[in-house]
Amino acid sequence: MPATEQPTTPTTPAAPLLGLGDEDRRTASRLLAGFLDRYERSVATAPIVPRVDRDALSELLTTPFPDEGIGVEGLFREIDEKILPNSTTVAHPRFLAYVQGPPNGIAPYAEAIAAAINQNCNFWQLSPAASVVERAVVSWLAGLFGYPATGGGILTSGGSIASLNALTTALHERRPDFRERGLQASGPPLVLYTSAEAHRCIDKAAAILGLGLDNVRRIPTDGEHRMRTDALAEAIRADRAAGREPFCVVATAGTVMSGAIDPIGPVADLCEREGLWLHVDGAYGGLFVLADRRRAALDACWRADSIALDPHKLLFAPLEAGCLLVRDRTRLARAYAFKSAYLTVEEDPLMVDYMDYGPQLSRGFKALKVWSALQAFGVGTYRAVVDHVLRLADHLGQRVEADPNLELMAPVTLTAVCFRMKGATEAEHTAALATLADEGTALLGPALLDGRHGLRACITNYRTGHADIDLVADRVGELARQLRRG
Repeated sequence: MPATEQPTTPTTPAAPLLGLGDEDRRTASRLLAGFLDRYERSVATAPIVPRVDRDALSELLTTPFPDEGIGVEGLFREIDEKILPNSTTVAHPRFLAYVQGPPNGIAPYAEAIAAAINQNCNFWQLSPAASVVERAVVSWLAGLFGYPATGGGILTSGGSIASLNALTTALHERRPDFRERGLQASGPPLVLYTSAEAHRCIDKAAAILGLGLDNVRRIPTDGEHRMRTDALAEAIRADRAAGREPFCVVATAGTVMSGAIDPIGPVADLCEREGLWLHVDGAYGGLFVLADRRRAALDACWRADSIALDPHKLLFAPLEAGCLLVRDRTRLARAYAFKSAYLTVEEDPLMVDYMDYGPQLSRGFKALKVWSALQAFGVGTYRAVVDHVLRLADHLGQRVEADPNLELMAPVTLTAVCFRMKGATEAEHTAALATLADEGTALLGPALLDGRHGLRACITNYRTGHADIDLVADRVGELARQLRRG
């Protein structure tokens, strides 16, 4: 070695400005693992609804972001002290107010991996594996409903966007010049039909698309809160006679209030005769197809032109994860594909360019969390969980029927149980909900069916057990007895 040359010692390169160095990565990993472990262990005993620390939240709102960062440990301290205590414990086994289950156990890890590799799921060159994973998830979901090989779809943020995208696709099929001329420029007003119990996202989609709420027909329901096919047929006849153009029917597989399932087979027959697009909003109930005891009610879904699903409900994926399925995936491309020279890439039969199947260009890797859980737990585990929550709903229904102070407001079709305290007013039901939440017994929601008020428990939580249901039934029964006494 020449005398002027000095030996060098290898050095660890400095972390990029927005990266973490070795020590910070180890710290972040340790703190994250500890957080997840503590959260999992505390779910059943944590407050369901937080006692909101308004001072802490006001501080979050008004404190300027620091010019000098607080570092990894400071960040986790802020989360532990301010974020978590002011967050609703949706994973609590007696969180029963909404159709919202907890994330499955592998989900936080799958989400971390998706964030790390940060695939942009628009055209396949930017996300080859992600394209195939999403295609696999969509194909499996389509297969649950017996869709043909022409079927396909796309993962969305939720069922509301899936239904919006379905109605957009239906519009393009009804009006081939829709892209060029707009909605109502080339024919009579288009009319959409759905149930009086349908989710509000259908009205919202009609408003967004410019159909207008005046052109949405809310069809009456029968004694079990299912859309009446005879009333639907009459509404279609009346609109045709008035010079309007029926174009789409939205049937509901699991109404958000009572879980009622519209008669999809007879509705499909009517749509076939009338030449109408049939969309099934299965955001709540569609994935009960996994359960043998409910499959028959959903068998006719294969006849729908499109189906909206919510994997962030019964597949227990973390928010957000919805899905739109269509019987003919080329219809999605006709609605959504636009050419751009800078996005052109060679077609590959293995891949799907999902930018051509929906309105988004930039899209996250939602499919990984769904795919990972199916791989980790297996489909059989999901079938068992779905059967478990159905049995719990049946058990709650039986407890209500056995209590002389309570009564069911609707049949227990899925996992939504609507019931009331006999003789109680709306205000008394509201007070009961507040009592249950304040004392930590359970978070239930209000029910309104046929003009009557009551309580609603929706069991979509794999952590919920018979003891939780019995606790709720016992306590509501006690509140009802107190009211009757006086």
